[in-house]
Amino acid sequence: TRSPAVPAVAGLLAVAGVTGAVWAWAPRPEPAGHVRVAVVQPGVIDGISSGDKRLAREEALTRSLVGKDPDLVVWGESSVGYDLADRPDIARRITALSREVGADILVNVDARRSDRPGIFKSSVLVGPDGPTGDRYDKMRLVPFGEYVPARSLLGWATSVGKAAGEDRRRGDRQVVMDVGHGLRVGPLVCFESAFPDMSRRLTRDGAQLLLAQSATSTFQDSWAPDQHASLAALRAAETGRPMVHATLTGVSVVHAPDGSRVGAPLGTSASAARVYDVPLAKGTTAYVRWGDWPVHAALLVLAALCAAGGVRALRRPGPAPEPRAPRARTAHGSPARPGR
Repeated sequence: TRSPAVPAVAGLLAVAGVTGAVWAWAPRPEPAGHVRVAVVQPGVIDGISSGDKRLAREEALTRSLVGKDPDLVVWGESSVGYDLADRPDIARRITALSREVGADILVNVDARRSDRPGIFKSSVLVGPDGPTGDRYDKMRLVPFGEYVPARSLLGWATSVGKAAGEDRRRGDRQVVMDVGHGLRVGPLVCFESAFPDMSRRLTRDGAQLLLAQSATSTFQDSWAPDQHASLAALRAAETGRPMVHATLTGVSVVHAPDGSRVGAPLGTSASAARVYDVPLAKGTTAYVRWGDWPVHAALLVLAALCAAGGVRALRRPGPAPEPRAPRARTAHGSPARPGR
């Protein structure tokens, strides 16, 4: 009989051949210059007035970038705790910073809106003439962090953890922003970097640089900041676009279009501003062009194999009944009785 190893080896060789062919044939992005992006990470700031102290620290760190010629400055998630339309004094301060540094500043506002009901987490672009009007409202919120599902039933969770006392509101569309120097960027907010379909959509809409503004200070002394930052490498390699992961308290990191790391990350102990020379790319990748079809195809193949196995199991005949041994008989031909 044929050894079971033969079809297994044949299958492995076939998979290797198909994978190699796809790899050689798949489209790849090409280098398209560089851009200088500054990440501002204020670090851990405690206290009742932590929001104001954080803003002051972010301003001081941003001011240290004067003369370093960044093309864009990125602050972390919830870096501003006031709606800029409601606090024009803060808007003027950030605008002045933009003029001093010579670059647009992407802040993240976590505040009640003055033009819409509810609290939003929003990426807001501020230029040398003030807020540009480019704004992205976070669409995918963290359950039990930024909202409580079925709050009427599960609202008690706010008393035992750090769930939001009031649900944040969701945005309804993704946004690609035009910043200075002809650069188009696609912002995501924290949890959203875990969703490849969102970075794919931004890339298809023309984003040259992906940005994730994040805050993981709740998990500061765990493995979570490193794990969250690593998602930027996946999104960059999938889309062929560089990605900047900017946080309040670390880990902040930048990845090139092939997923490799650019420069040194800012760890959870850092309070600093750092400029990264980020390589850009043009063209597309297989994932951007075709999306999740390999995963869907693999699931269909797996389902077909399971169905085929189930059909074979149902059609397989059961074991034949064992023949019963004949009973012993007496000399007169009647069946023997036990004990006689």
